[in-house]
Amino acid sequence: MSSTAPGERSSRKTQIGFVTSRSGDKSVKVTVPFKTPHPLYHKVVNRQTVLHAHDEKNETRVGDKVEIMETRPLSRLKRWRIVSVIQKAITTDAIAVSETDVAASVPTKTAKSDESAPQA
Repeated sequence: MSSTAPGERSSRKTQIGFVTSRSGDKSVKVTVPFKTPHPLYHKVVNRQTVLHAHDEKNETRVGDKVEIMETRPLSRLKRWRIVSVIQKAITTDAIAVSETDVAASVPTKTAKSDESAPQA
């Protein structure tokens, strides 16, 4: 048995990273960046770790900053789960644009040539 009292959980590792991919239903890839010194040259080098995480509510999108927690193995690669979304990604929602809207906003060569043509 475990050495903790009933009802208590041992402390689990948590990481903060960015969602880089939505692999499938309820699955995301989270990239956790970190900095480490180069062993020989002692320059600080940017590194990153990619972790597969479980997103139960399908609430995250690519670019979200999330907190993930270590958990039991949920599949072949998933060993983490989403705890919370710290910051939503800044995205513009896609809206349908018709061809007439584009034609009205972009000047064409025929429209310019009609305006600049000398009147007789």
